[in-house]
Amino acid sequence: MSCRLTLLVALALLAPLTHARAAVRVIAGPTPIPGGNARAGGDLTVANEHLAFALAVESPVPYGVPRGALIDLAPVTHGVIGRDRVVFADFIPNNWSAWPNTYQHVEVLERGPERARIRSVRDFGAVRLETLYTLRAGSDQIELRTTMTNEGAAALPDLRSGLTLWPSSGYLFPVPGLAGITDGDARAALARRVSAYDADWTVTLHAPYLDHVGSGSRDLFQRHTLAAGASRTFTGSLQVGSRGDLAPVVAADIAAQHLSSGSVQGQVSGTDGKVLAQPVVVVEKDGAAYAWVLGAQGRYRMRLPAGEYQLYATAEGYSRSKAVGLKVTAGSAAMRSFSDIAAPGGISFAVSDARNARALDARVSIAAGYQPLVQFLGHRTFFTELDAPGQLSLRIAPGHYVFDVSAGGGVLAASVPVRAEVRSGADLPERVGIEVLFDPRAEHWYAADLHHHADQAEAVTPPPQLVRSQLAAGLDVLFVSDHDSTANHEALRRLAAARGVPFLPGIELSPSWGHFNAYPLPRGAQPAIDMSTASVSEVLREARRMGASIVQVNHPFIPFGYFSSVAKGVAPGGFDPGFDLVEVNSSVPKDDAQVLQRVWGYWNEGKHYYLSAGSDTHDVWNEVSGRVRTYVYVPGALTAETFADNLKQGHAYVTYGPLIFPAVSFGTQLQAAPGEALALAFRVASVAKLRQVQLIGDGEVRETRDFPQAPLSAELRFTRTAAPDRWYALVVEDQAGRRAYSDPIWIGPAGAPKESSSR
Repeated sequence: MSCRLTLLVALALLAPLTHARAAVRVIAGPTPIPGGNARAGGDLTVANEHLAFALAVESPVPYGVPRGALIDLAPVTHGVIGRDRVVFADFIPNNWSAWPNTYQHVEVLERGPERARIRSVRDFGAVRLETLYTLRAGSDQIELRTTMTNEGAAALPDLRSGLTLWPSSGYLFPVPGLAGITDGDARAALARRVSAYDADWTVTLHAPYLDHVGSGSRDLFQRHTLAAGASRTFTGSLQVGSRGDLAPVVAADIAAQHLSSGSVQGQVSGTDGKVLAQPVVVVEKDGAAYAWVLGAQGRYRMRLPAGEYQLYATAEGYSRSKAVGLKVTAGSAAMRSFSDIAAPGGISFAVSDARNARALDARVSIAAGYQPLVQFLGHRTFFTELDAPGQLSLRIAPGHYVFDVSAGGGVLAASVPVRAEVRSGADLPERVGIEVLFDPRAEHWYAADLHHHADQAEAVTPPPQLVRSQLAAGLDVLFVSDHDSTANHEALRRLAAARGVPFLPGIELSPSWGHFNAYPLPRGAQPAIDMSTASVSEVLREARRMGASIVQVNHPFIPFGYFSSVAKGVAPGGFDPGFDLVEVNSSVPKDDAQVLQRVWGYWNEGKHYYLSAGSDTHDVWNEVSGRVRTYVYVPGALTAETFADNLKQGHAYVTYGPLIFPAVSFGTQLQAAPGEALALAFRVASVAKLRQVQLIGDGEVRETRDFPQAPLSAELRFTRTAAPDRWYALVVEDQAGRRAYSDPIWIGPAGAPKESSSR
């Protein structure tokens, strides 16, 4: 059956669901959820009048997770299934670590009409995992129940197990009370839930067992030990709505926990007296955001558990009202209205180079001033236009602001603060001159962020926004590496060509035990192996089959990083040397020292594995493209191919900020007889001014130069005696603590080939 026919059949089946408590249906075959990834004939979709979800029975699951998991979830509105809103929303047994798996079985226990139940059984090493998915007629929640049973002879200590919610679009409202916590204790949580949302949908994961959050609240874990022969059960639910409204979510909390509650309602209007068509009233508790209600025609109403709260009103582009207090008691019914929110104003930016008035691609973010909690009401970060470099016009809430305007990502120029007062109904022009301090491309050094996502899997950056963000960061080569997908390559090729910049197409091959970037890829390249069962060698062979000349080991020391998995013995096939680069990843800077020690060890063995760097950006509005980047020396014409070729040869360094200009490019070999004097010359620079440079020889610090006067740039010359050191590299640190790490300059015997200078 074709996907189109399956969709038509499914919609016909769902037609009766416009009535209350319509039948629950189980649909076999490719999912009818638009944009869904459960596309195989044996996959299962379950739907009622509120939601539809799909289980991957035969389709591969993202991130190398075994089959038998929930990978598609969408609201149903008036009988029509909406777009898929998750990439993965299921159970993981021990954080995002390797998942040894040998089987998965999925069985339909009940097909409706009052209730559908499906059981999925998988293994995690010696652990048996059984998950029961239940959807009832009339319910907006999927009930989830997972039991872990340790069938092995040894206890499994310090597991982090639980349900996860990884949305494929929209925004994330973290566990209330835990905003800003990426990984940590959840005892301060005001509610045990996390919500993904946009203006026209919500997906909320309720996790009553929660005591630990991971991945910025996308993972709701319990820390525990599973003794030999013991079992532990986790219950939760996924609640789906067709509006960006958390009032039903709070109502579900009240019902599930049998909480005493009361109600609040009121009207919201602007300072001009106009009733707002779609106001948002935000509820805070103990000084933290707790929930919000999306109103209609100026009115709102919601139930809240008994307790004390603060409320304020806002709307898209509008200011926020003053906060008002609210005490809710059992059965109370309060009125709180708002009439002090001001209509939007306008501000436009024209960003240029202060030296020559050349328009600059720029990132503009709100450093101080109103930033909506509910993100579909307004972004906090903006980028100048693709077809009008340096130009940006905004409609935002009136008020006093400080904007941070950056061109070059803090590497080529310092950002400029712009203070402005935006007034309702008025347009404010701002001309911003940025002093560009350095121009590496004039000396044939070119930068790329070699780990960057667009809008596949859990990433939420459409291709045009990726380009705007990378250009604003001062990157010279555009790059993408989506999880197991090349879907964005053609769109990015067109955008890059329109701006006249090279595009380096990549992919992040993503088994559960390690991630690998493969690039550059030819047109039409598609992955063709199962990441949940592939071995190390099979993944690396697949990268080469796809046409990649470079394979990069990404974040190698995180819990599911390749080097970590090899050390734990959970990378299928063990160590395979068939990669080229090892990544410095700005999302885990604590791992930089381990990366350096590993790569320096390779160089000591004469192995030419080199460094690369990437930010791992998924969301350009809340993360920074080019936060760490790779600079490559390309002596001739810059293309994606010449960039990749010189990167693979080690003519490169990675940096969080400092710049390095060597007299002889990294990756080259200098001729020197044992005992011969060897001169190594460099120019180093940083927008944040220099602090220290270390010359590394064979993995040890050989010389250190400090800069007590903190200059912007400096010329350095080191004189060494050839042998016993076989290579030299630099570590440069600036006054902001940002560092750059270089590839080596190899030291060879006299008569060895001498490579060309980079200056």
